Amino acid sequence: MGKRLPLTDENGEVRELTADDFKHFKSASEVLPSELLSVLPRRGRPPVASPKKAVNIRLAPDILSAFKSTGKGWQSRINDALRDWLKAHPQA
Repeated sequence: MGKRLPLTDENGEVRELTADDFKHFKSASEVLPSELLSVLPRRGRPPVASPKKAVNIRLAPDILSAFKSTGKGWQSRINDALRDWLKAHPQA
């Protein structure tokens, strides 16, 4: 392996990175102090106290299309409709 090129030129411009450059990169957890890592935002959804469970449910086509036609969030609206039904039928 030959001498690696500097990442920036004399003007401070970053050159195009090569596959060899990427091989030498380290993850943030390897190079940043733990104090800094603890304040950086986490990727993905934040954990919740009681996460929803994934299930398979069979619905009539007209029910499914009615909820889907309301746009994004239709699964949450089905969840809300079921919760309302449970409130109205506490003995169920």
